[in-house]
Amino acid sequence: VTINLINRLVQRNVLSAEDAAELIKQAEADAEAAKAQAAANAAANAALLPPPPSGDTVRVTYVPEIVKAQMREEIKDEVMAQAREENWAAPRTLPPWITKLRLFGDFRFRSQNDLFPSDNLNGFGSNFWNYNGINSSSSPYDYTSAVNPPYPDTNADRWRLRMRLRFGGEADLGDGFTAGVRIATGETNSPVSQNQTLGGSGGNFSKYAIWLDRGFVKYQLGENANRSASFTLGRFENPFFATRMIWADDLGFDGVLAQSRYAINDSITPFLTLGALPVYNTDFNFATTNPVKFQSHDKWLEAIQIGLDAKLTKEWSTKWGVAYYHFDHIEGEVSDPFLPLTSSDAGDTDTTRPGFAQKGNTYIALRNIIPDASNDFGKKNQWQYFGLATPFHELALTGRVDYAGFDPVHLWLMGEGVKNVAFDRNAILRNGPPLLRGPVNNIGNKGIYDGGDTAWIITLNIGQVALEKAGDWNASIGYRRVESDAVVDGFCDTDFGGGGTNLKGFTLSGAVALSPRTWLGLRWSSADNITGPTFKQDTLQIDFNAKF
Repeated sequence: VTINLINRLVQRNVLSAEDAAELIKQAEADAEAAKAQAAANAAANAALLPPPPSGDTVRVTYVPEIVKAQMREEIKDEVMAQAREENWAAPRTLPPWITKLRLFGDFRFRSQNDLFPSDNLNGFGSNFWNYNGINSSSSPYDYTSAVNPPYPDTNADRWRLRMRLRFGGEADLGDGFTAGVRIATGETNSPVSQNQTLGGSGGNFSKYAIWLDRGFVKYQLGENANRSASFTLGRFENPFFATRMIWADDLGFDGVLAQSRYAINDSITPFLTLGALPVYNTDFNFATTNPVKFQSHDKWLEAIQIGLDAKLTKEWSTKWGVAYYHFDHIEGEVSDPFLPLTSSDAGDTDTTRPGFAQKGNTYIALRNIIPDASNDFGKKNQWQYFGLATPFHELALTGRVDYAGFDPVHLWLMGEGVKNVAFDRNAILRNGPPLLRGPVNNIGNKGIYDGGDTAWIITLNIGQVALEKAGDWNASIGYRRVESDAVVDGFCDTDFGGGGTNLKGFTLSGAVALSPRTWLGLRWSSADNITGPTFKQDTLQIDFNAKF
């Protein structure tokens, strides 16, 4: 019995094989002592009883010490062989840090159809410009020239095969410290997508880029996850309880993060998240072609979220979070008056334009270009970049209610509402340089600016919350309405309506597990523009997912 118990401890990696052999040796010694004591007791009792018949004499075989040693060696060899075969005990020859390292990854293969109805307005003549295409170019756009600006696709259906591969590791550094790193695919350095279109990036079976996606060090106080505080530095996962309406699934955050959870009892656990997160840091040599450098326009996100996890009954649970996302200097700023002689001449606020955007946010022109005879008094050589027309100070309420009365099938409702409390319609109308005053997009049918500052989403889900074995499934239906300037379009959902804001519509999705580590998913979304040019987009995504 003792040996069986010791072997089970070895199998669970509690004891090494060497320690087990020593315990077996001790157990044998204890058994010998017990046997001797039993013999002494038997002799004492025998003195009080009549002698047994000579044919019933009990003999105890003596096991020589050399045989015991051989048995110990055989047991040790068998245990080590089993350990190597079943991989439940690391050989002593491996360095200790191996046991403190955890590797992980995931893979997704996607078929994606983006479909546009025939009544969409095309880009030409609709003022439906691709502002990210203009702002990400090395040269500004002259809106007085005969050259067309870049336009987004609004009328040609597209079908793409896409993949996403992520691989990383976390290391336990001891004393509460953890370090982590992850790499991922991606066609560009877009913050909201790690998808790689097959045949993209030049085609012809060209190799694809790998990006540094995560890299951080974390320190945690307290071993109980529900009563702990942690501090993280570097680039890390989205720490906020939120939907993809505000933060895209693939988005990572840079900077400094503090988190805390403290369970009051088994039912109530408040939590707190604080972040100081740099969004953009001005190039050290800005402007490159100027001997006198311009003032920096660094952009930051300061965020706080407080919330509550609550287990109301055996069947009902809920989670709520209130967040305030305060963006510093993310809005565009009009430059000092200047006269660009070529397209490469920089304005002192060029860096206030978004480094990345999708679509939907309201824009203003940034450059206050002096009209004179060299530009025909504003009729030519009007090289412009465009910046966000409003500051973004987002107040968000996120909630989830879960019913587990049909466990393992759950029914849960997820909702979120957001308001940009810094939005000021009148200020937007007055914003911009004198020659191009006011917003340049999100103009309604009557020629009046029609942007908005609120967004909301509600989603009903049914099935297993986590797909843990073959046959597990879940499904959902949701509706959202995201006005133009409720959230920063560069960081929100990249799939609904092609990504961005100024969209409303439905989403249907479902998933089924093929095994504990693989599953199929399907998502259909149908989105319409809220204001501006007529725009509709339907998207069908079929995914095969694997994790390891």
